Amino acid sequence: MTKKWLSALFFMFLSAGLWAQGLPVTASFSIIGDVAREIGGERVTVTNIIGANQDAHVYRITPQDLRTIRASKLVLMNGLGLESAEFERAVKSAKIPFALASHGIKARAAEEEHNEHDHHRHDHGAYDPHVWHDPVLMQTYAQNIADALTQADPAGKDYYRAQLNRYQQKLRELDTWAQKQFAGISENQRKVLTAHDAFGYLGARYRITFIAPQGLSEDSEPSAKAVAAIIRQVKKDRIRAVFMENIKNPRLVDQLARETGLNVAGKLYSDALSAPNGGAATYLDMMRHNISALSKAMQQ
Repeated sequence: MTKKWLSALFFMFLSAGLWAQGLPVTASFSIIGDVAREIGGERVTVTNIIGANQDAHVYRITPQDLRTIRASKLVLMNGLGLESAEFERAVKSAKIPFALASHGIKARAAEEEHNEHDHHRHDHGAYDPHVWHDPVLMQTYAQNIADALTQADPAGKDYYRAQLNRYQQKLRELDTWAQKQFAGISENQRKVLTAHDAFGYLGARYRITFIAPQGLSEDSEPSAKAVAAIIRQVKKDRIRAVFMENIKNPRLVDQLARETGLNVAGKLYSDALSAPNGGAATYLDMMRHNISALSKAMQQ
């Protein structure tokens, strides 16, 4: 056996061993990471930069994150201003292929989420980035992820297509189920108070009015005047569904609940999944949790 043949054999086994670990993919946050795992299956290894119960709005990149990005073959981002400029610069400077999962989705203008109570909203840009709260739009989101994986790993094209078809069917079933959950609730009852404006797409899809003291991001603290106006609106419109969020400090929602005499109905998952045992560890579980909690609270 020649040295040349042994060398070729060594590198063949080395390449096989590396591939067995899966195509290294970096996801900017937990929700996009979960969709990438669903479509990528056994052909990918996904690392989330912003993990479970963490807020993308206040994230600051770390040296370890930079190393993770540079070691990947593909970076998946939401786009629409969700990721910080710092994160986008890090990805571009690493010269790693990247894709935006929201590509081609008709985004809601940020101004649509702005209301008289929200004068301190952090500027995300022209659009609301929280497209994942609409399971219909998520079919395009998933398609974009499948396309990016295929570009990075052409040999997996048929596998990714099959995984995508399976996942999109689950998204269609999720939408059908959600429609049924809200079907018996009058639009006058479909009013919810949450911590920040993360649920505009969910509201548009299922005709729910979401009221929030904070804007699209964590750092938009409302004024005392804005809080007082929301309290008046809650009482006037007889809003009964009040929720905290997994990524938010519950202090403000607790205050609003006390001053309106309402009980907090539970927790919604807005910008991040839960820990593995938290009941919302996947996108599909998160949506089922949120929709079940919302429909139940609206009927009380």
